[in-house]
Amino acid sequence: MTNKTDMQYILIVEDNLGLNKGLCTALKSEKCSVISCSCLKDAREQMMLFAPALVLLDENLPDGNGLELLKEIKNTDSSIKVIMLTANDTDSDIVQGLECGADDYITKPFSLAVLRARVNTQLKSVLDKAEQNSEVYAKNEYDFDFLKMTFKVKGELVELSKTEQKLLYIFVKNEDIVVKRNDLIDKVWIDGSEYVDENALSVAVKRLRTKLSAQKYIKTVYGLGYKWSMDDGEGSK
Repeated sequence: MTNKTDMQYILIVEDNLGLNKGLCTALKSEKCSVISCSCLKDAREQMMLFAPALVLLDENLPDGNGLELLKEIKNTDSSIKVIMLTANDTDSDIVQGLECGADDYITKPFSLAVLRARVNTQLKSVLDKAEQNSEVYAKNEYDFDFLKMTFKVKGELVELSKTEQKLLYIFVKNEDIVVKRNDLIDKVWIDGSEYVDENALSVAVKRLRTKLSAQKYIKTVYGLGYKWSMDDGEGSK
């Protein structure tokens, strides 16, 4: 499962150095790191080092047309957001940019406040997608979607109780990490009960193992708790 990251990276590709500097100042924040380039060559070199969340891309650059880089980006990783930032403002220019895969198209001159709002909209969609992906676990014969609350084993839907869903979520979120019995009880049975019989946890784990055919993967770590692990070690019944 992927973890949501706080820091996002913006790549600015703009040959007007004054504008480039202004964009860097305007968009840099505690949660956004900005890298600037003034030509396609430098942009390509930067993208070999890291994958930005968003690219602000001029179309008319000293060593070529920004649409070339746009196509390369979208062919390599379509999840990277690209906003064209250009003086080419005819309807045909805008249509061409969008048809080449641009997520937005802003013509010069522009309002910095509007640009910042559009950038934030694109970055939010990246975070929302990452959050959705973090709620999906797909490995080996298992496909768990904790947003849709669908749980499949070898493509077949399995019905889990609310307790079993909570238990499974904790297990896969902590894959290969031992979760202590007391911590499981505290996180699963959060209805205010002062006391939960530890046997209830053992029964819930046994049922979950059976429903998922996960005897090998939900492992008992004696004296501590349980661990979800997809390695080849022996599980516990």
